[in-house]
Amino acid sequence: MKRRVVVTGLGAVTPIGNTAPEFWAGVREGKVGIGPITKFDTTEYKVKIAAEVKDFVAKDRMDFKAARRMEAFSQYAVAAAREACEDAGLDIEKEDPFRAGVIIGSGIGSLQQVESSYEKIKSKGPGKVNPLMVPLMISNMAAGNVSIQLGFRGKCTNVVTACATGTHCIGDAFRTIQYGDADIMLAGGTESAICPTGVAGFTALTALSANPDPATASRPFDKDRDGFVMGEGAGVVVLEELEHAKARGAKIYAEVVGYGATGDAYHITSPAEDGAGAAKAMELAMEEAGVAPAQVEYINAHGTSTHHNDLFETRAIKRAFGEAAKDVVINSTKSMIGHLLGAAGGVEFIVLVKSVEEGFIHQTMGTAEADGECDLNYAIGAPVEKEIRYGMTNSLGFGGHNATLLVRKYEE
Repeated sequence: MKRRVVVTGLGAVTPIGNTAPEFWAGVREGKVGIGPITKFDTTEYKVKIAAEVKDFVAKDRMDFKAARRMEAFSQYAVAAAREACEDAGLDIEKEDPFRAGVIIGSGIGSLQQVESSYEKIKSKGPGKVNPLMVPLMISNMAAGNVSIQLGFRGKCTNVVTACATGTHCIGDAFRTIQYGDADIMLAGGTESAICPTGVAGFTALTALSANPDPATASRPFDKDRDGFVMGEGAGVVVLEELEHAKARGAKIYAEVVGYGATGDAYHITSPAEDGAGAAKAMELAMEEAGVAPAQVEYINAHGTSTHHNDLFETRAIKRAFGEAAKDVVINSTKSMIGHLLGAAGGVEFIVLVKSVEEGFIHQTMGTAEADGECDLNYAIGAPVEKEIRYGMTNSLGFGGHNATLLVRKYEE
């Protein structure tokens, strides 16, 4: 018998707010966090904009000495995880720490550490590389640092599935609690890859928008979209077994009721053109939840603002939802904060949870005219306020990784 799993805490570091309440306020305002890249000189770069985290001071969010032994992606994860725990009212001293786990992923880890170490090898020789280079760089250290800083001693892993990382991490944490391996899980994603290598690499792949206008560079489903805008940050949630949450009087934001994960087996960067893989992930999530497509009122789409993703995700929604596709309200949070890569699913799950809780679906910012076959309701021009009982979020990653989470408005 699967156990019921609820969301009891939210934590975020984003380009439009460095806490979950600040972020959600920015979402409700329709704030766009895209602007000129400040982290390095972009003179020789075709792409000059990104969605950077602003005014984040690590020592204000965690132990100063510990922060010095973390790269930004780990700092963001620790800050978001600590906030999520505080929001949930969790005191690990009152819990069995081996029943509290962490699944937080990063798609890339620290490219910055690779860059600086390579430069040091070239200029001063291999003997001068930072002894902590490897633990600073590797992607699992976000989960490791969160576990160390917060005292969670249960299952501690990280899923790495490119842009589906955060959603898969939350899905696997959901399964961990469902089947009794933990009572509490910190789950989500984190990323900080706005650096020369990251921007040059995605530009060479022709994945990034060359549009210099922050207001329209990220315009998912629009006929003039030309690529995604790179973002950074972290989104971490506390998932908890229902009876455990009720016993300690926790606030419950929503209930997680379905998870679908599939592989396209098609191409290293492009989603399957017919949307079959992503559609199956949505179908599996709905099947687990025991709901029909007509019952799902809202989808927080992957919606990257690239030609292939937006078209093929639209096809996937039509395939999974049939006639009900025309009635579901769809939006893309990437229109405000760009694409947070491995962190995208964690942050977008927070938007999903808050949207279900408050009955508010944000506008897809920057999008003015949908493109041909992209002919569904993408919340263009204005937000939508409506009661939401069931909502869904999708993530699609390079390599053909598809993930869908389905949440329900909490009911006893």
